[in-house]
Amino acid sequence: MRRCCKVAAALLSLGALLLLLYLVVGQADEPPPPPLLLPPAGARGTPARREPRRGRGKGPGARRPGEQKHLKDLPSLQWMHLAVVACGDRLEETVTMLKSAVLFSNRKLRFHVFAEDSLKPEFEKKFQEWPSSYTKKFEYNIYPITFSVGNAQEWKKLFKPCAAQRLFLPVILKDVDSLLYVDTDVLFLRPIDDIWRFLKEFNSTQLAAMAPEHEIPKIGWYSRFARHPYYGTTGVNSGVMLMNLTRIRNTQFKNSMIPTGLTWEEMLYPLYQKYKNYITWGDQDLLNIIFYFNPEYLYVFPCQWNYRPDHCMYGSNCKGAETDGISILHGNRGVYHDDKQPTFKAIYEVIRDFPFEDNLFQSLFYPLQSKFLDTVHTLCGRIPQVFLKQIEKTMRKVYENRVVVHVGANHRL
Repeated sequence: MRRCCKVAAALLSLGALLLLLYLVVGQADEPPPPPLLLPPAGARGTPARREPRRGRGKGPGARRPGEQKHLKDLPSLQWMHLAVVACGDRLEETVTMLKSAVLFSNRKLRFHVFAEDSLKPEFEKKFQEWPSSYTKKFEYNIYPITFSVGNAQEWKKLFKPCAAQRLFLPVILKDVDSLLYVDTDVLFLRPIDDIWRFLKEFNSTQLAAMAPEHEIPKIGWYSRFARHPYYGTTGVNSGVMLMNLTRIRNTQFKNSMIPTGLTWEEMLYPLYQKYKNYITWGDQDLLNIIFYFNPEYLYVFPCQWNYRPDHCMYGSNCKGAETDGISILHGNRGVYHDDKQPTFKAIYEVIRDFPFEDNLFQSLFYPLQSKFLDTVHTLCGRIPQVFLKQIEKTMRKVYENRVVVHVGANHRL
């Protein structure tokens, strides 16, 4: 009980400090802060011009009427590519994930949404409802669910509906060099630009990046229950996967089926046929098998880039998140939609309900602080600093910049 009170007091103190900062900004005759978190004008990575999004029509080359530039006419490095696969009842979850990406990212985004045919008009409707101040930050294409090799029905039923689609991204998106894939139940708590920078950390052989499935082998799932090969000591989680698609397409992969290498596409279906009676987590297990035989091709990023309930529900075990805060939240096990992990649910609901044109501080961060006061009785709720650090850091930087700029301008007058 005493610990809960201390956590609550810490949250209230932080809220008071941020409120004071907000009042100072208001006294500087500052207009309401815009909801976009963009770098200062002229900062590195800031696009000189923002093109209108595309999304209507058919295929990757579809354009809106009157659009002046085609995607291929623009430098590829200007775009960050984000892919997601949505089937069944995952529309709201997927839209909330994409919303979190747009809210915090600096560079322009290209969404690759793979969805059942019935969901395509729903996604288009949602995107059309977003204000132009946000839609100009991204473009999108919606693709049907397709599998280039093997039995499509088998692939579609692997683990969760359509989840295996991610295995075919290198084959389908032939014109995309690099890509970030995320599950629908992921939320970005800082700009995608930051995880995108891991691509520059790849050595000459690495072609994909994922986080460990667990930090402690003795309580990890793979180390206790797996009946197939897996990467490292705890396996990797594929809910957040950064990929150099060009390298994947051009690589011959070692495998347990033939003595010579196979391309990515050649390998997928035979690998599934060999291990289908031994895998539990579907496509994630297949990825673990692939990188077990090809460990030199994988870059492993820290747990705060794929933070799941397992990192706090048994006690805090993600040291990187304790130090730097959570960068990407992964609410697997359906925790956004039940009351088992209210901390995860609180973040999801606040981002989902945030009105686009409102002030991020007032309508997102403050409500989040308030919701966290109701979670301090849970194991994850006892470490609010882990969940709030990155968002608070971003908000504080925005407001501090505004105080300096506007107070300085007033003094010059």
